[in-house]
Amino acid sequence: MSPEIAEFLLTAVIVAPGIILAITLHEASHGYVAWKLGDDTAYMLGRVTFNPLRHIDPLGTIILPALLVFTTGYMFGYAKPVPVNFRKLRTPRRDMVLVAAAGPASNILIALASAIALRLMPETATMTTAVISEIFIYSILFNVIIAIFNMIPLPPLDGGRVAVGLLPYPLSWYLARLERYGMVILLVALIGLPFIGQQIGTDLNVFRWFIMPIVEYVQGLIYFVTGNPAS
Repeated sequence: MSPEIAEFLLTAVIVAPGIILAITLHEASHGYVAWKLGDDTAYMLGRVTFNPLRHIDPLGTIILPALLVFTTGYMFGYAKPVPVNFRKLRTPRRDMVLVAAAGPASNILIALASAIALRLMPETATMTTAVISEIFIYSILFNVIIAIFNMIPLPPLDGGRVAVGLLPYPLSWYLARLERYGMVILLVALIGLPFIGQQIGTDLNVFRWFIMPIVEYVQGLIYFVTGNPAS
């Protein structure tokens, strides 16, 4: 086996568990909370499950991220959206907020669990403990990124739906109408602007400007409360 292939496989072993767990529990949490609040749509479709294959979208989870990484160096993707019939929820406006917030909340809980597991790792320096520790470190990072990114107050992201449920009318109505353009706005902000910035020699990476400082703060807070040294 060539060193390049071995390095790729080792990276996949370290990175994949955190990403798969983050996506699976994020989507399953939406469906589970909706089910408990009166809407069994996701449950009947088999989306309240820990099986990652039920949540992977071939285009959004595999093809688009890979294409973007190789063409622009930036990664953006999405899982298969969990169907929710808000009219079936017992208290639609309130429950919409709870269903939307469940995904990011699950990611923060996974990050906390990973940090606790990292804290309990033996201090013996072996290849095995080093790899497992890296798995936990990347799980913390990816879950915090997914949680913070999804809480951007722009539909169709979870934060947008939370904002729609909390804002007074007519602000909530205007924000809800943005959902049809939300994905385009995100792609322009996360991919288009950095690409333009590269061409004109200006840093237009809004993800690095606005999202990463929050991610780093939350990540540091998780390390602090679990007794881990800052990573």
